[in-house]
Amino acid sequence: MTDATNTAPLTAPVPEAPAARPTRPAVEFARSFAANRPALFGLVLLIAILCMTFLGPLIYPVNPYDIVDMPFAPPGGEYAPLGTDYVGRDILSGIINGGRATLAVGAAAAVISVVLGILMGALAGFYEGPIDAALMKVTEFFQILPTLLLAMVVVTVFGSNLYTITAAIGIVSWPQVARLARAEFLRIRKLDYVEAARTAGARNRYLIFRVILPGALPPLVVAAGLSVGSSILFEAGLSFLGLGDPNTMSWGLIVGQNRNYLLDAWWTVTLPGVAIFLTVLAISLVGDGINDALNPRLRRR
Repeated sequence: MTDATNTAPLTAPVPEAPAARPTRPAVEFARSFAANRPALFGLVLLIAILCMTFLGPLIYPVNPYDIVDMPFAPPGGEYAPLGTDYVGRDILSGIINGGRATLAVGAAAAVISVVLGILMGALAGFYEGPIDAALMKVTEFFQILPTLLLAMVVVTVFGSNLYTITAAIGIVSWPQVARLARAEFLRIRKLDYVEAARTAGARNRYLIFRVILPGALPPLVVAAGLSVGSSILFEAGLSFLGLGDPNTMSWGLIVGQNRNYLLDAWWTVTLPGVAIFLTVLAISLVGDGINDALNPRLRRR
């Protein structure tokens, strides 16, 4: 007869595997963004443009307003690697130094348009009813106006300085953001977690900015990126029409001042235009990548 107390189990119990630690949202966002090759290319390109704009004057310290060679000197010259404009100023120095003003106008105008658009769209989509109808009438009024013509009127009346140009671009660009924000608020305000926060006694301000707005951010982030790109194009268009700030070097100003000599000296317009194109492309790719990384549905694809 064996003693039951001395019998040992034939197999030892298998220890349970530790629960997987949840991935942090920031880490998951970074991984998703890094897996998006076009977005990563856009980010690298945008960083290169920013480095050229802000560090370029230290490497190539040429005043963009100085006359360094004969007018319309072709690229590859001794004093101007990318040629000169109609008065003999260095195109490369103009592109390097003009990027700061162009990027500043694009970013500031995008901030104005996005802030105005989110405020109008959030209030219209959250309250609905008469408030929604009134705000959408205002939005439609600005949307049917010719944006370029309205910006030209504002710049002509208040002066063609950098601040007026930035404000004019921001004022005429917010309706698209407002309609997008309104659509997102109309969709999200009826979800369960919003109703739960409302039932818990959350105030309207808290519901708008702390509960609904974070869920509406992904498409608005893309809209903000597109607003920066469109604002850069807008500034170039105003400068092309002769309404740019003549006292501040920018890519649009270079294009505008040399527009009459495109057939005689292609580099004076083409090279600044390429800088504008690459910047807008980089911002658009980064904005799309941020949208894909913030959107869980797109992140699973």
